[in-house]
Amino acid sequence: MNIIRRSEIHVLRNSGVESEQLLSPENAPASQVTITRVTIPVGATSPRHTHESSEQVWVAIEGQGTLLLGQGHTDELRQGDVVRFAPGDVHGVSNTGSVPFVYLSVTSPPLNFRKAYEARWPAAS
Repeated sequence: MNIIRRSEIHVLRNSGVESEQLLSPENAPASQVTITRVTIPVGATSPRHTHESSEQVWVAIEGQGTLLLGQGHTDELRQGDVVRFAPGDVHGVSNTGSVPFVYLSVTSPPLNFRKAYEARWPAAS
């Protein structure tokens, strides 16, 4: 059993996007998943990217966003929606709503997102 205390939860930030690493390789090395709570302010974007060997499931908790998919495709994601990305699927999200967009992300096998958040993200388009 693990209890992850609030003080052990790392918060990663880039371009206004905040990612609380609720369960990650840093605070639970033996876990089979990474769980993050991502908050995207109005107008902010988490750019398109892939996870080559991990699947990811997002559960939209608050607000709405525009999914940024492969080949320039988009789709809407609203509070209560769930989306699954297979390994290698292109995905990102822009907050096109009027309130912060918040979702839970479950990634398996687990990934450490620290380097991704330390990288320079392109400006929102």
